[in-house]
Amino acid sequence: MNKRLLTTLVMFLMALVFTLMALVFTGCELDQRYNPSENMTDSSGVSEADITRFEKGYRFDKNGWIYIHIEGEPFERGRQHGYLVAKELKDINRSLEYLTMQDTGMEWSYFVQSAEAMFVPMMDAEMLDEIKGIAAGAQEAGTDITWQAILAWNGYEEMTDYWWPNEQQRVYGTLPTQIDHDHCSAFIAVGDATSDGKPVIAHNSWNNFEWGQFANEVIDIVPTNGHRIVMQTQPAYIHSAADFFVTDAGLAGTETTIGGFDVYAAGEAPEFYRIRMAMQYANDFDSFVNYMRANNNGGYANTWLIADTSTNEIMQFEQGLKFDNVQKKTDGFFVGFNAPQDPRIRNLETTNSGYMDLRRHQGARQVRLTELMEKHYGNIDVEIGKEVLADHYDVYLDRSDNPSSRTIDGHYELDSREYMSQPGRPIPFQPRGTVDGKIINGTMAADLSFIARWGNSSGMPFDASDFLDEHIQYRYLDGYLKDRPKQPWTLFSPDEL
Repeated sequence: MNKRLLTTLVMFLMALVFTLMALVFTGCELDQRYNPSENMTDSSGVSEADITRFEKGYRFDKNGWIYIHIEGEPFERGRQHGYLVAKELKDINRSLEYLTMQDTGMEWSYFVQSAEAMFVPMMDAEMLDEIKGIAAGAQEAGTDITWQAILAWNGYEEMTDYWWPNEQQRVYGTLPTQIDHDHCSAFIAVGDATSDGKPVIAHNSWNNFEWGQFANEVIDIVPTNGHRIVMQTQPAYIHSAADFFVTDAGLAGTETTIGGFDVYAAGEAPEFYRIRMAMQYANDFDSFVNYMRANNNGGYANTWLIADTSTNEIMQFEQGLKFDNVQKKTDGFFVGFNAPQDPRIRNLETTNSGYMDLRRHQGARQVRLTELMEKHYGNIDVEIGKEVLADHYDVYLDRSDNPSSRTIDGHYELDSREYMSQPGRPIPFQPRGTVDGKIINGTMAADLSFIARWGNSSGMPFDASDFLDEHIQYRYLDGYLKDRPKQPWTLFSPDEL
């Protein structure tokens, strides 16, 4: 072999080696980049061995979620539900008996008795029968729980955060040191704001971890009367609480609670009953609003973000006690950030709502959600929704990666809360924040499907033991906090099984 040929061969081999190295390096880079299909699974991969069946109902677990299907008459569908989540109900009941005393100073039994006295007269037989069926099914599966306890569990949010503070002040002359009305980040967009003109809705749930960790149920309800409903919920709930839902009437929606709301009308219809009636029987925006207004007690006051996928129209419905406000659009967006935009609700029915305060999560997320909607205007879709829900930009400190109480993906557990803006709050490093993410668009809504991520919107894991070791002041929660590892986005479509 002559010298020129040998040199050419060596140069070729070296070039080949460098090319292979570049491909490997590029591949490593690509593996770390975000891919729309990466970390996405769907419920169609569930095998029969993974499914638990009870009469017409069934259950499977996937990526941190519990998926439940129930159908039929009220008592029977409730019985299916209770039987299939009996294990979780035993754990929930244990938490209720311990944590209610820790949070309020009152026994859980006190709230159970109060719920029966307040709620039963304002509810119809259908929803009460479903609740009684849940208790019966759980008892069949070995969990000792009464229907009155199931009723109180459904109303737990408004009883402890709305009714009890007023009752405590009336009876004891004191107020709770902390009332957490502040849950959730959300947006809804349609028309020229979205990539295809159809609605897009995104929502993540904020809660104290000891309670939010139970919101990992997706339920498909096929009632004998009214509309089919698919929603995120908690075991044994007849409503959503996260209020992320879609129905076969073409309505899909969610909400964010109104912070600082402190008025309540005991003796009227509870929110969990009104929203379930609206989901099951409303055909359009007007009937939805009418169901929510009927005998409104002010409990769990929310800003509702609803889409009518049959008309490609969206609605923002802010509901206080005496005041509410309806706005509709066929182009544009609304954002939900736990503060009311209606000045009557904000000034007359709330105290220190945080509406414009960038130190508070309400003011900070009002700004950041609006910025992101405007940045992506015309291109908003499911993938943009994932980015928005995972956002960690802190507008108060102008930091691009500062997961805290002020970011759309909320992390109180990482926040030292040194920026005091409300008496009694903040509490540094409270185990509280975002526990999920959900997104639906018009195409999904037609199939009663949506995507959901359990644990945290950005995928950040939570290790309960590590947290309690680092923050000794919260050790009273030992045994009542669960780990939430990183989970993928999952598509839930009810007709796949």
